[in-house]
Amino acid sequence: MIARGWLTPGLALASVLAIFAACLIGSTPLPFDRVMAAFFGGAEAGDRLVIWSIRLPRALAAFIVGAALGLSGAALQGLLRNPLAEPGVLGVSATATLFATFSLYYGLAVVSPWILPIAAIIGALAATLLLTLAAVRTQSVVTLILIGVGLSSFAGAVMSLLMNLAPNPFSLSDMINWMLGSVANRSFNEIAFAAPFMVAGAGVLLATRRGLSALTLGEEAASGIGLNLRNQRIYTVVGAGMATGASVALAGAIGFVGIVAPHIVRPFVGYDPARSLIPSALLAGLILVLADIGVRILPTDNELKLGVVAALIGAPAFVWIAMRRRAVND
Repeated sequence: MIARGWLTPGLALASVLAIFAACLIGSTPLPFDRVMAAFFGGAEAGDRLVIWSIRLPRALAAFIVGAALGLSGAALQGLLRNPLAEPGVLGVSATATLFATFSLYYGLAVVSPWILPIAAIIGALAATLLLTLAAVRTQSVVTLILIGVGLSSFAGAVMSLLMNLAPNPFSLSDMINWMLGSVANRSFNEIAFAAPFMVAGAGVLLATRRGLSALTLGEEAASGIGLNLRNQRIYTVVGAGMATGASVALAGAIGFVGIVAPHIVRPFVGYDPARSLIPSALLAGLILVLADIGVRILPTDNELKLGVVAALIGAPAFVWIAMRRRAVND
């Protein structure tokens, strides 16, 4: 009970400290006093520029992207009753990335810096609409998963085709960079653009969290106590779609954190999907902030992409979760 009571405040405090640490640490570390002075307007112009235009927006972008993916992952795992589910399992991430890749392929992103994130959100909403229609028409969670896997595979195939047909090396480089995922050079304006979609998606997921708890009893039992299964599927898919689409619009494709964070949190909340939502969001945000700090301080000639580091950490964890789940079932 003590662990449960301190879990959310502890993760919130750790997240704040990690974001502050991200402002201290970089290619050129800044002392504590200079960072504090920059926060309160008493520092030199150069320090204020580094903190307010580079490091703080980057850290906040990493946190809210992780939070959106962690919250969506926890909700989808509760809906599908499968700890291996995550935002990418329904194809929303892949479709959002595909639409962003289209804007790069046809040079639309050059027209305005907002074209690319708008394209990503349109892609996520299109995938969400398709999945919502599927959730209305089918009563099977397995069918919904299969549709998502097919959608993700198709989007991946089209992205590969676009890269194969890239008109020049610059377009190919832009597409690859977007697909690898990064929060470098993000601004408060870009965060403000994506935030409303994230907040709306999070609001939908949190509003329907009681239904996720009911689903732990099984679909028949949950329906017997008054849960509308169709509405629960629709709201969860829509909420996860908006939050995930906004995260792709802000940072590109970043995977696995939506699986790992809920899995770590679940034992501390009594395996209750509803109570895992907020802690999963905080932990996923914390993980991405720490991963991005690692990206910045690694002694490499070219800065690694955040999505690559997240995959290097998350993929082994995914395999471990899958093997552990199979051992339990056997």
